[in-house]
Amino acid sequence: MTQTLIFGNSGSGKSTLAKTLSEQNNVAHLDLDTIAWQPFTAEQTIPTRMPLTESEALIKNFLAQHNSWVIEGCYSDLLELLLDKAQELVFLNLPVDECIVNAKNRAWEPHKYESEEAQNANLDMLINWISEYPNRDDHFSQKSHLVLFDRFSGKKEMRTSNK
Repeated sequence: MTQTLIFGNSGSGKSTLAKTLSEQNNVAHLDLDTIAWQPFTAEQTIPTRMPLTESEALIKNFLAQHNSWVIEGCYSDLLELLLDKAQELVFLNLPVDECIVNAKNRAWEPHKYESEEAQNANLDMLINWISEYPNRDDHFSQKSHLVLFDRFSGKKEMRTSNK
């Protein structure tokens, strides 16, 4: 049985690693991006977080359906809900510059964006977001990720490079 949490900054390689582990171990993969945000409409100018209780219900539903899994994301509030269920933790704590390069080179993510053009239109905002990672004090920050990493008593690994 595999129950792995992967987290880190945007562009750190969470999705790539999660997909690899999911395929290698034949386990379910959940990208927390898919349950953290309200559906985006054309009228919106900024994304809106789904209420935590709704995201939690979706996580519980996923866990009820899968004994083995890889779950990835940058949301400490959601990862906190999973900390006692995970067997292993991987913190991708890459330098900001490396995350920016990864973000610029990422393939279109159709589960997040309606088109490659829409994804590219968001790139400047994403690069700014990535750059602020070490200085933020929110659920997406390096500080909150370090707290999660330190609190976890099971098998854990901090990676500072994708190489």
